[in-house]
Amino acid sequence: MQVQQLSFQETGRFSTLICDYLSAKKELAPFYVAFPKLDNFASQMELKKKTFSTHQRKTLVEALREQYAVLQPPKRVSENIDLLEQENTFTITTGHQLCLMTGPLYFIYKIVSTINLCKQLKVQYPKFNFIPIYWMASEDHDFEEISAFRFQDKNIKWHREAAGAVGELPLQDLQEVLNVFEQHLGSQPEANTVKEWIQVSYRTSKDLSEATFRLVNQLFGDKGLVVIEPNKAKLKRLFTPILKEELTSQTSFEKVTAQIKEIQKSYNPDYVPQVNPREINLFYLTEKGRYRIEKEGEVYLLHGTEQRFSSDAFLKLLEDHPERFSPNVILRPVYQEVILPNLCYIGGGGELAYWFQLKTNFEQYNVPFPILLLRNSVLMISEKQGKKIRNLELEPSELFLKRNALINKKVRQISNIDLDLSFLKATLKKQFEHLDKLVAQTDKSFKGVVEAQKVKQINGVSHLEKRLLKAQKKVLTDHVNRMVLLHEKLFPSDSLQERNYNFVTMYLAMGSAFLPTLFEALDPMNPNFILIEY
Repeated sequence: MQVQQLSFQETGRFSTLICDYLSAKKELAPFYVAFPKLDNFASQMELKKKTFSTHQRKTLVEALREQYAVLQPPKRVSENIDLLEQENTFTITTGHQLCLMTGPLYFIYKIVSTINLCKQLKVQYPKFNFIPIYWMASEDHDFEEISAFRFQDKNIKWHREAAGAVGELPLQDLQEVLNVFEQHLGSQPEANTVKEWIQVSYRTSKDLSEATFRLVNQLFGDKGLVVIEPNKAKLKRLFTPILKEELTSQTSFEKVTAQIKEIQKSYNPDYVPQVNPREINLFYLTEKGRYRIEKEGEVYLLHGTEQRFSSDAFLKLLEDHPERFSPNVILRPVYQEVILPNLCYIGGGGELAYWFQLKTNFEQYNVPFPILLLRNSVLMISEKQGKKIRNLELEPSELFLKRNALINKKVRQISNIDLDLSFLKATLKKQFEHLDKLVAQTDKSFKGVVEAQKVKQINGVSHLEKRLLKAQKKVLTDHVNRMVLLHEKLFPSDSLQERNYNFVTMYLAMGSAFLPTLFEALDPMNPNFILIEY
């Protein structure tokens, strides 16, 4: 295994916001609590310890034990659940949707980052316990987003009509999709292992939430990862006071809107919110769907239905059935921090971007805002692909260029003629500057004509430059084709590998070495993009 690194900024594939956060730009500091350094976790523990009660711990442990009753949890998982009763135990959390077969590769990287951070914290703070948590986003309702995954060059998709929380989807009509997927897997030992994982998860579970729970437990249970199903009445009851305030006061809308404006004022006037708050940031769950809650006067209604409730009746429903009330993306992070003794959330760039909008809302509810850590990002490169990269004389940073930009750059580099006509365009501009002076001294009405002629000639040179480049590409067809094929394997559809391929693609290529390689190579405190040649 060879490991290389690039800064996220060098890749050119990440937002300015995330690059600024990684460089601890001072203008962003008001929108989070503590920068992700191991030394900063001491104060975070003190803060969480003051606000997380014994009752919250006992409720959490009871809910987890009930959840794990459907399977025999690994020893380390059982031990970690027991440890959560102790006040010197804290969690490190990541979360993700219930994507089919875990979805894109970065799902795996999130969890590896979370487990590795717990190990590092235990070394730094040996008197405390740190439990890795995977939060299942079982209440989401965007089925289309989770219904497919890419295995090698194939798109495996679950076709069905879906409404309501995706975690409750039954799996009967998924079985044929799994049959097709298993045919594509083949019969090598690694493929048979994947089929075993499918058997103990999707083949035996009552719904998508349970199947995901079982699959993730198969992959990471031996590392002590605790999976949490948050859609439970026992846990929602801990959140009821905040649910009630959201219904009656619409506090989140005011606080998040104000923070967005402050980000635009203090950090970047062009900042575009990752998510926008609603007046009520809650859904109501029924067997028929997940409906946005709205309010008209003193009446609550479910968007898209005829159902209406008086204020008293709706608040009574909240008291009796808190599990029917589901936080949206604005309040889900608050819910997470209410029911977990959590110190840090590990997420992708998009996730962290909306967390930056939420700090004042946390303060309103007196819930400690966690440390935010960008998950590890990885490009997996086989030994064969590594040789091709070196034969094509490609630098690591060049791999991250968009495909056309990469090809144009390399064609210019390897050509035996200079295809860059910038010097000619610069000469033309100087010549027209001379013409502009003549026009100013003679007849200023010619200014428009001269400007039009300048644009025409410079555009003509640019067009010629493109045609020369295109012609040279034909001369170098073999070289270009090899670059295109390699780039498509490493950056499928010209986007990051980790956002496209499913982990099974890598597992079949690497076998049982896949996860150990990641655990060895990924350092959650390393603020760089990792390239692993295996």
